[in-house]
Amino acid sequence: MTTSAVHAFVRSLPAHSLPAYLYDLDALREHARSVRAALPRRVELYYAAKANPESRVLAALAPHTDGFEVASGGELAHTRAAVPGHPLAFGGPGKTPEEIATALRLGVERFHVESVHELTVLSRLAERQARVAGVLLRFNAPVPPGALDGGALAMGGRPTPFGLDPADADAVVRAAADSPHLELYGVHAHLASGLDAPRLLTVAHSLLTWARALTERHGVPLRELTVGGGMAVDYGRPGERFDWTAYGAGLAALAERHPATVLRIEPGRALTAYGGWYATEVLDVKVSHGETFAVVRGGTHHLRTPAAKGHDQPCAVLPVDDWPHPWPRPEGGTGPVTVVGQLCTPKDVLARGVRAPGLRAGDRVVFALAGAYAWNISHHEFLMHPRPGFHFLRS
Repeated sequence: MTTSAVHAFVRSLPAHSLPAYLYDLDALREHARSVRAALPRRVELYYAAKANPESRVLAALAPHTDGFEVASGGELAHTRAAVPGHPLAFGGPGKTPEEIATALRLGVERFHVESVHELTVLSRLAERQARVAGVLLRFNAPVPPGALDGGALAMGGRPTPFGLDPADADAVVRAAADSPHLELYGVHAHLASGLDAPRLLTVAHSLLTWARALTERHGVPLRELTVGGGMAVDYGRPGERFDWTAYGAGLAALAERHPATVLRIEPGRALTAYGGWYATEVLDVKVSHGETFAVVRGGTHHLRTPAAKGHDQPCAVLPVDDWPHPWPRPEGGTGPVTVVGQLCTPKDVLARGVRAPGLRAGDRVVFALAGAYAWNISHHEFLMHPRPGFHFLRS
């Protein structure tokens, strides 16, 4: 669906049905298909469900992915129901014994083990259920200096709560390999988000070199290496895209040099961000200390991404001529506008410096790149405003 078609749909919605999320499922399928086509056949594509776990989004992605990564018992149950039969990898720190036991019963194919304690719990619970658990050891692995520079969110390469410490690597590989209730497939790492293709390829090469040296020391085959996600989505330049072609070519070269190891990636945001919009209505326009503010229905309790990442969500203003009320219509001037929500906090800011001359109450605002880490990470119940609507569009 074109941007103009999305805007036309937003204009057609009555004010009482706003705010609303819109998802273009056909565009989502096409983007996932093109990503899969850019990757070599021997590189597996898993979708990180945490980015957007909507059931219809998961179903749209399923034909173009090799599996899904889940990070809680709730995500596990939800994803298993939404895309039954698709392989699952269970990641994330702080897995409870109950979650691990449930994952074993449901036949989860891979466990991304985050700590020595978690490895012990998984082994004991697998023994109790007379099962063998497939394991990828998640390491906070070392990377070359500067490799993670430019990332929006560092999750490795420094002290973090994620993954096993490299100092424990030899002991934990030996423990996993020696347990009759665990099958060690290899290594997992997700070290940063928001990296471009060259940096992610540098990270992947470094991880493969490190993981192969580790497993070879113990005579254990490195059958699989998951290098995570983290592909950059630039909210400041919404027309830019991650270079999947270059990334796929680089991974193909790695895979060719190491044919015994299956490489896997786990993108989330980079698959779904572009297929979603958050649409709302301007309630008020006012000036404070020389700055013009547009107050819209909803806010960061629906779309937390700009507050969480500290960016301005890209948006378009759609003028609306109809004004059904008997009172005067607030109107802005010719300068830039700061778009804010209804919450009682100065952090409820969606976008600054929006060029919208003559903006009026009743106009619509459509925020792009809202298909990932948006509704599902927002603090829905703060002030108890109504929840948004959801529309799944077809071209």
